[in-house]
Amino acid sequence: MNLANDSAASRDIYDWDYVLWEVRLMLLASGFFIYLGVFLLSHWLSSWISATYRALSGTEKAFWNTHMTRGLFAVQSCGAGLWALFIDPVFQTDQVYSQQKWSWFHCLIAAGYFLLDNVILHVSNIIFRVFDVVSVVHHLFAFGGILGVITNIKSGHYLILMGLLLEMTSPSTCISHVLSKIGCANTRFWKANQWVLIHMYHCRMVLSYYMWWVCISNWNDVVENLGLPYFIVFFMGLSILTLILNPYWTYGITEKFFSLVDRNSPNTSAKNESSGKLNETFQKKRI
Repeated sequence: MNLANDSAASRDIYDWDYVLWEVRLMLLASGFFIYLGVFLLSHWLSSWISATYRALSGTEKAFWNTHMTRGLFAVQSCGAGLWALFIDPVFQTDQVYSQQKWSWFHCLIAAGYFLLDNVILHVSNIIFRVFDVVSVVHHLFAFGGILGVITNIKSGHYLILMGLLLEMTSPSTCISHVLSKIGCANTRFWKANQWVLIHMYHCRMVLSYYMWWVCISNWNDVVENLGLPYFIVFFMGLSILTLILNPYWTYGITEKFFSLVDRNSPNTSAKNESSGKLNETFQKKRI
């Protein structure tokens, strides 16, 4: 095994001229179609393997495959975010203006994923006639936040990479969702995973506070580097995430741990409640 050759090969992967629009759009499209392939592969494999999946409604199948795709995307996102946070010396030195070729690559691929995520969400809303305000706002600001990397080649990548690290909750969310659907919500593994998920959401909140600290400590430089329009979008997105979405989601997954409420399938809880009442009535009649 030649470590020098492996290092050179890894550098070649990121060796693009990111100033060129065609390069940025090509990588964005690559991210879109790669994760679209993951979404479709998840649907095909789940249909082949799981009878539970085949019995789900169209909305629940879309949620299932979205969780699978996001869980895989989180592996890439957390790897890039952790590398910038703890290892890369350039980002350790400069948290406002710094860029790297590898960060360009990951940010553009991530932009393609977020574009796909918005397309799936809005198409699903139209087809299944549902509208989740929280998800719509979250998805729009996520894509709007990373869109600045494509349009402003001078913007630093550190805050964007910290935003990608917020995906740390997605793998556990995927596991929790699938286990709930296949009837394993009372198992020890599900509960252990839910505890990990609750912990990850608290880490996510701490990370959002850290992003605020970076912004406030370098306020003028951040505004200058991002540009006022993009900074307003980023500031609004981070504010909504910190004050509304993170607390709302943390409360939701904690509630789910204790009450087994599936927020993505409100009809399920209603059915369980009605079936419970029927069982109770039946037992009273027997008495």
